[in-house]
Amino acid sequence: MSELHLLSTQQLITGLQDKQFSSLELTDHYIKRINALDGKVNSFITHTSETARAQAKAADEMRVQGDKRPLLGVPMAHKDIFCTQGVLTTCGSKMLHNFISPYDATIVTNIDKAGMISLGKLNMDEFAMGSDNESSHYGAVHNPWHLDHVPGGSSGGSAAAVAAGFVPVATGSDTGGSIRQPASFCGLTGIKPTYGRVSRFGMIAYASSLDQAGSMGRSAMDCAYLLQPMIGHDPRDATSIKYDMPDYVQDLRDAAASAGEKPFAGLRIGVAKEYFGTGLDSEVEQAARAALKQYEELGATIVEVNITDPEITLATYYMLAPAEASSNLSRFDGVRFGYRCENPKDLIDLYTRSRSEGFGPEVQRRILSGTYALSAGYFDAYYTKAQKVRRIIIKDFEDAFANCDVIASPTAPTAAYKLGEDLDPATMYLGDVYTIGVNLAGLPAISQPVGLTSNGLPIGLQLIGQYWQESKLLSTAHLFQQHTDHHLQHSTIAKETV
Repeated sequence: MSELHLLSTQQLITGLQDKQFSSLELTDHYIKRINALDGKVNSFITHTSETARAQAKAADEMRVQGDKRPLLGVPMAHKDIFCTQGVLTTCGSKMLHNFISPYDATIVTNIDKAGMISLGKLNMDEFAMGSDNESSHYGAVHNPWHLDHVPGGSSGGSAAAVAAGFVPVATGSDTGGSIRQPASFCGLTGIKPTYGRVSRFGMIAYASSLDQAGSMGRSAMDCAYLLQPMIGHDPRDATSIKYDMPDYVQDLRDAAASAGEKPFAGLRIGVAKEYFGTGLDSEVEQAARAALKQYEELGATIVEVNITDPEITLATYYMLAPAEASSNLSRFDGVRFGYRCENPKDLIDLYTRSRSEGFGPEVQRRILSGTYALSAGYFDAYYTKAQKVRRIIIKDFEDAFANCDVIASPTAPTAAYKLGEDLDPATMYLGDVYTIGVNLAGLPAISQPVGLTSNGLPIGLQLIGQYWQESKLLSTAHLFQQHTDHHLQHSTIAKETV
């Protein structure tokens, strides 16, 4: 029982079905670990332990009565960007330090219907703006592999909680790599689905044309289990798209069952020189190329493709995303909900002080740059031109996929860096250089662990797929994980027993 947190989601499901342990025992195991160890990691903002224990007891009773939902009684946790009825929803910001959501996000409702047990809300970069989880009003999150390093962001709390063994899986959101980069930094698998695959209703918006919810776990199968109840059309979300509903878990089982000695025979993996250029750490490049070599040995064919220069993609993203953030965050004005300054002199003072006191420096920086891009006289020169370049980025991906099935790259140019490093904003933004093109194009992508640095820090490989090809990405990662053990390595905190 002391190592329940090291089991996969499939093993937890089997254990519950075979009555090796109850949902209440499993939930108590995770709660005990969180209470004992999260002081070192700071992955949670809000704990819902009592509610979770009540849900677990109910799940055990339902299982006795014949309820066969596979995820019934399995614990998880939500990134604090998803609204949860009756529970604090902060988005990692002082601006929402007192916001109790009156409704659930659609994915929260769907995961509840699957019978999962929520242990609380996870820390994140403020309003999902950041790549290191140091901008949170609730303090920095620490990487469970090396506590003096960042876990990545903005879904750093989600990544750290899974890597520390506080939950088997967690939700995340990805605007420019915010699931994939922390998955890479924390030795996890994380998937960002096709834009429109998962409802954004109840997910507090950063950049509406880029944001997409996804799942994080130690393996592709873990991600498939959590992603399954998240997907589907939602009439409350105008960007939600009606499309075929795959069975991800069954797709992975089928892929494994039909795999031969060369499971990737016929798979064409596109590799772009643009992803292996200046700024890529040598150990990260070595691990990525070694993983690609393993794919080749297992039957895949490596083909050369061309994509838009990542530096152009980076500039485009940091023109469009802050512009959308400027618009989305205008609702936080100190009037209707959230933080309100004390004793305002007049309406202008209320607006100015509430926003300057409620938002942190990184959020203010992005609002200001976005407002500038949208202002009269600069809209066409910056925002409109960036949208035109976005179309070129999409076209370049389309051309690349004419010659390959998936595109591979390092997930991030480096492994996790140390907490408190004095990085200027431009340097921090470069951490997203391999991931943001996927969001601009609306494509699905997955990060999987492929090794460790000499200092014992995880390294991730990103696979990018064509629209709606989440099953292909998950299956590709799953088959790779059947022949490697990178996803079976555990962080320092996960190895601790309590």
